[in-house]
Amino acid sequence: MTDATDGTTTTKKFRTTTSRVPVVLLSYRTEVAIAAAIVVLLLAVGMLVPAALSMGNVQNIIQAAAPLIIMSLGVLLVVITGGIDLSVGSVFSLTGMVTALAMASGADGLTASAAGLAVGLVFGSINGLLVTVVGLAPFVVTLITYAVAGSLAFIVTNGRSMPIGAPDFWLLNSGEIIPGVPNHLLFCIILMIALEYILRKVVVGRWFYAVGSSAVAARLLGIPVLRIKFAAYVVSSLLASFAGLLTVSYILNAEAMAGASLMLQAIAAVVIGGASLFGGTGSAIGAVLGALMITCIQNGVNLIGVNSFWQGSVTGAAILLAVLIDRFSNKNRI
Repeated sequence: MTDATDGTTTTKKFRTTTSRVPVVLLSYRTEVAIAAAIVVLLLAVGMLVPAALSMGNVQNIIQAAAPLIIMSLGVLLVVITGGIDLSVGSVFSLTGMVTALAMASGADGLTASAAGLAVGLVFGSINGLLVTVVGLAPFVVTLITYAVAGSLAFIVTNGRSMPIGAPDFWLLNSGEIIPGVPNHLLFCIILMIALEYILRKVVVGRWFYAVGSSAVAARLLGIPVLRIKFAAYVVSSLLASFAGLLTVSYILNAEAMAGASLMLQAIAAVVIGGASLFGGTGSAIGAVLGALMITCIQNGVNLIGVNSFWQGSVTGAAILLAVLIDRFSNKNRI
């Protein structure tokens, strides 16, 4: 009897364990599809240019994708709540210029970095207040701050590029807090895991989805809708500033137009990753994979030797394909 009971229990545990695997895959079906698409893309480019599959090129892709990944994670929060943040590219640029200017004025790397992050805090707060307290449309608000931050990026240095003065500032991006793991990769992993855990497992994280699905219903349930939206815009701008710090740490130079194209790329990464611009859906893993997909496309276009002007068209086609797949394969998704 004891053996039979143990056998039954073991069988039940085995069935329970195996039944969980498809559930997990089903929950992340979009992310799995994107990951598979990235592998196929790399293999296809590798058939034409074998160097595409080298470890050096993979490291280059990760290095190039890191700022976009971090920015996309912030934009994801805003999109989940049903908003949009068009200002992240300009905040990215202004952060680099302010950081470089602070160093040129004698500030050390830590103080200059704090000044750069303050840019994100200020613009995120402005976006959040205008959207939540004043009640303006997110598109209008962030379009205004996009223009203002972009203009200030030129004003603070008269449009000149600024070298980074602190000799050890490169360690922020390329140093290794954990031996063998460059900081830009470590930051991406930590932020992705933390955000995914909060969104999936923490009550506050679920509130973001509730607000994006129906702000009215969320308010009736007692969810602090305005505070959630405000937090989304602040985090989005802060992560855009952090991405800007990583970039100037890598190239040791700040450019007023450094983030000109990143706003569209960040939104594209979020959409490719499975988030809906109507709000209520999306994942941190999907946003990261979307950013990697865009970077892989850009890398592949460069390696194959296609005119770089085609990058936007190829990326646009990828976004359209992702939206169409999501539209026709998940019609009943809520």
